[in-house]
Amino acid sequence: MVGTPARFEVLLTEGAERDLEFIHDYIAEFDCVANANYVLDALMDAVECLSTTPERGSHPKELLGLGIKEFRQTFFKPYRVIYRVTARQVIIHLIVDGRRDMQSLLARRLLGA
Repeated sequence: MVGTPARFEVLLTEGAERDLEFIHDYIAEFDCVANANYVLDALMDAVECLSTTPERGSHPKELLGLGIKEFRQTFFKPYRVIYRVTARQVIIHLIVDGRRDMQSLLARRLLGA
């Protein structure tokens, strides 16, 4: 169909799936299940939007400072969704609260440091 944007397959790594479970469980325990479900739905909406516009995300400044431009990020504040775009896929690597020590977390989870 003319004018229909190409769709990318969006995949979550096991680590990203665990991140979502942790976020949901944490909010459900310390706030309420309704809010946990709301945040989970909003994060999944942010992830699904990447199927049509993955290049819109910015490069994480912590990685850009190291000259690494293969990862991008989108937000549902305060959460950051860190992903990589391949030929026809968007691979979600990390979904975390952006108030955490991102430099260490990104180095450990994305760079294997």
